[in-house]
Amino acid sequence: MKFNNKFVLLLFVLLTSCVSQNENFCPKLKVSENNHFLMTENGDPFFWLGDTGWLLFKKLSREDAETYLNDRKQKGFNIIQAMVIHDLKNAINFYGDSAVTGMQIDKPLVTAGNSFENQEEYDYWDHVEYLIDLANKKGLYMALVPVWGSNVRAGLVSKTQAVNYSRWLADRFKDKTNVIWLNGGDVLGSDFTDIWNTIGSTIRKVSPDQLITYHPFGRTQSSTWFQNEDWLDFNMFQSGHRRYDQDTSGLCYGEDNYRYLNADYQKTPVKPTLDGEPSYEGIPQGLHDTTQPYWTDSDVRRYAYWSVFAGGCGFTYGHNAIMQFHRENDKDASYGVRATWEEALNAPGASQMKYLKELILSKPYFERVPFQSFVEKIQGEKYDYIAATRGNDYVLLYTYNGRQINLDLSELSFDGIQAFWYDPRTGNYAEAGKYQANEIVDFNPPGEKQDGNDWILILEKLNN
Repeated sequence: MKFNNKFVLLLFVLLTSCVSQNENFCPKLKVSENNHFLMTENGDPFFWLGDTGWLLFKKLSREDAETYLNDRKQKGFNIIQAMVIHDLKNAINFYGDSAVTGMQIDKPLVTAGNSFENQEEYDYWDHVEYLIDLANKKGLYMALVPVWGSNVRAGLVSKTQAVNYSRWLADRFKDKTNVIWLNGGDVLGSDFTDIWNTIGSTIRKVSPDQLITYHPFGRTQSSTWFQNEDWLDFNMFQSGHRRYDQDTSGLCYGEDNYRYLNADYQKTPVKPTLDGEPSYEGIPQGLHDTTQPYWTDSDVRRYAYWSVFAGGCGFTYGHNAIMQFHRENDKDASYGVRATWEEALNAPGASQMKYLKELILSKPYFERVPFQSFVEKIQGEKYDYIAATRGNDYVLLYTYNGRQINLDLSELSFDGIQAFWYDPRTGNYAEAGKYQANEIVDFNPPGEKQDGNDWILILEKLNN
C-alpha cells in the first residue's frame, strides 16, 4: 500500500496530537531508597511543597481554579492538598452539582457524558477530574482527602460504605499520575480506626502505584496509629495553630514541630514524614479567638525550616483565606478571615516558601540528615532554637531570631570552610567568610536579635 506525503503528514499530526492530549506532565512518585524522602519514578528528588487548597473542588469555578493553580505553580508549589468531599450534608460545588445522592457517600451522583458545554452532562465528579487534569498540565500534584474526617465522626460513613466509596473513587482516578491520597482529614486515628484502615487498604488494593498518607488531628501524627500499616507510604503530622502557652491538650510538643520529626525519624519501618498543616498565615493564634494576634510569614518560615532541617521530606504552607477560598460576601467565613482568597495569593509567606525548596534542592538531596549533635551545646529552646542539617560536604543551620551562633568547626570533617548567610525572605546569599577546620567562630546574622529576623547559615566544604 502506498501513502502520499500529505497523508503521512496528516497521520503524524493526529498521532502527536493524541500523545499531547494524554501526556502526563507529573511523573509517578515513590519513596526514596533510604525511605526518608520522596522521588519521581525516574529517580529525581521530589521536595514536597504543598498548599492547603482544601475547598478547591467545592468553591472554585474552572476560571478561578486556573488563576489559583497558575499562581501556585509560579510560586514554586508542587502539591495542592484538597478535600474531595468536605461535608456530606452540603456536598455541592460552584456549579450547583452534588457529589452524592442523599448524603450517601457510596452513591456518587454521576451523569452520562462530561461535556462542560452541556451542564446536564457535566457533574461534580467531572469537575473534580477536570481540575486534577488541569493541575497535571501545570506540573502540580493533587493530594486528595477522600472524605473529611468530621463526616466519619458524625456517623455518616459506615465500614461498608467506606469500602464501596473508596473502591469507586480509587478506580476512577487510579491512572492519574499526579494523585496522592490523604486518608483521614483532621481527625484522630483512634476515632473510627477501622474506617481509616478500610479506606487506606481499599485504595491500596485498587491503586497500588499511588502514594497514601494520613492527615491527622491537630498536634498529632499519623505514625501514632498507622506506622505499621502497609497502606501508609509516608507519615504526616499536623503541628497546628496554637502558641506554646495555649497548649492544654497534653497531645503535643507545643510549637516545636521538629519534635514530631525527631520521633518519626527513629521509628521502624522507616518512612518519610512532613508537617502537613502548621499554623496558617493570617489566622488567629489559637484558631478560634479573633482577638488574639494572627500568625505571620515569619512564623510560617520557622515551622518550615525547623521541620525540614529535622529530616522532613517537605512542608505544607497554608493561608487562612485560601484554605477556605474566602470571598467578600461569604456567609460561612471561618477563623476571623480578613482577606479574600485572591488578595491572599500574594501573602508574603506564600512567596517565600520557594526559597526553602530552592535551597534544599541546590544540595545533594538524598544524603541529607538531621545534625542536631553539632549544635547540642548551644541549641536553645523555643524561639532561640537552632536547627541543623547536613550532607557530606555542607551544613545548614537555621536561627529564627538572628541570635549569635557559636560553633566549634573542628567537629566537622572539612579541611576548609566557606560560610554564607541565606535570607529566607528573598533567597539571596551573602558571604560570611572562610575558615579553617580547627577554628571556634561566633557567627552573627545580619540585623538585631528579634523574633522573625531569621537566617540560614550555610557551611560548605572547601576543596583544596
